[in-house]
Amino acid sequence: MTGLPEIPSLPHVGITPIQPLIGAEISGVDVGNASEEERRLIHAALLRYKVIFFRDQNLSRAQHVAFGQRFGELEVHPLSAHPDHPEMLVLKSEGEAREGMLAPAADYWHTDTTFRERPSAASILLGYAIPPLGGDTLWCNMVAVYEGLDEELKARIEGLEAFHNGLVSFERHLNTPEKQAAFLERYPPQLHPVVRIHPETGEKMLFVNSGFTTHIAGMAEEESRALLARLYDEVKRPEYQVRFRWQPGSIAFWDNRSTQHYGVADYQGFRHLERVTVVGDKPFGAPARH
Repeated sequence: MTGLPEIPSLPHVGITPIQPLIGAEISGVDVGNASEEERRLIHAALLRYKVIFFRDQNLSRAQHVAFGQRFGELEVHPLSAHPDHPEMLVLKSEGEAREGMLAPAADYWHTDTTFRERPSAASILLGYAIPPLGGDTLWCNMVAVYEGLDEELKARIEGLEAFHNGLVSFERHLNTPEKQAAFLERYPPQLHPVVRIHPETGEKMLFVNSGFTTHIAGMAEEESRALLARLYDEVKRPEYQVRFRWQPGSIAFWDNRSTQHYGVADYQGFRHLERVTVVGDKPFGAPARH
């Protein structure tokens, strides 16, 4: 299949776009008991809007896992897994945001697990406990980022590949040489296209991120660093982004292939979210222009 799919119309389901280029909120669906018609609508909406949101959901962990499995095989995160549901990544933190100190969060733009040969396809994150203020998450549409590049830059990057390494973001968790060596043995650096083609829609998108990309293959270090910095800056444009304010029972479901996200580290108090993630496929890219 190529091209954005038509979203099925169901009379009880509402879809409200949040920003012109990314994000929509879906109402009228009980995610834990979604029908097959609702599942198809959700999938089509995910491809079109890149990230979709649900409010006031009440799922058990088993329902959360089962819902994720309706979109594909689920992966186990390399650093953390729930003892009863290994597909579940539990994110708990005690925010201490104050002057000179940020709360623990993924406060950098990234696409999840691009250090894998098959990076994550999509993630479904459910909020349990949310601080009274702060702790939002932002997503960026990487198809729109690519389309916004000038033609000269597009021609320059198509056909290039870049290395991705999990230690860029995980080194602080893997705090001994032995742990780092074991991680790299299991997850050696991967080479992915700089311009990826979406396997379902055929869209071109920028596929480098500051969370895991180290350098561009076959390019001098300074040139690679300068080019990546230029590409990372494009992700920061607000017109490509949507910002989500969490509440208990909120769900964010994002296409990890066509987005990056950023967890804002500006909150105080306890924050608890849980996530399941769908296994992706090996990225393929656009050929070089001649």
